[in-house]
Amino acid sequence: MADQSKPPSSKHNRFRGFLDVMSEMNRAQEEWFNRGKYTGGGERSLAAAYVPLADIFAIGNDLFVRCELAGVRREDVALTVTSNVLTISGERSSELNDDNVLYYTRERVYGEFRRSMILPDGVTESNVSASVRNGLLEIRVEGGAAAAPRNIQIVDNDDEQYKP
Repeated sequence: MADQSKPPSSKHNRFRGFLDVMSEMNRAQEEWFNRGKYTGGGERSLAAAYVPLADIFAIGNDLFVRCELAGVRREDVALTVTSNVLTISGERSSELNDDNVLYYTRERVYGEFRRSMILPDGVTESNVSASVRNGLLEIRVEGGAAAAPRNIQIVDNDDEQYKP
């Protein structure tokens, strides 16, 4: 039988702010407004744009991002790190010429996507590696889970030692 124990909980989530809030809000809003409804066809709003699902987790000191990219070719995906922001972008294209197709149901979403995440301080692009297998992109950020918050001392302005 598999170990059913929960991972240790922490008062402080070290990865708070790591998720792209706008992408998550757009996906939640789209799912809530369109439960059980056909949403394909026509131009899509930002809220209906394709945002790949992702799991973010730590193993030891390393941070991992696993992102579902079914139907996306490796050469159609870009992974960049700029100013501590990891960005996954690309495009999932239909393999059919839509002009000649009559869809009875169209649930898969196509188009460009972009997902950005803030990396912990101290992580550089040399700490990031990625591989893809069976439509699952795995990004490894070496040492990304080891980052701890830094406490900043607050000085009292009334203290005579304080001189700007």
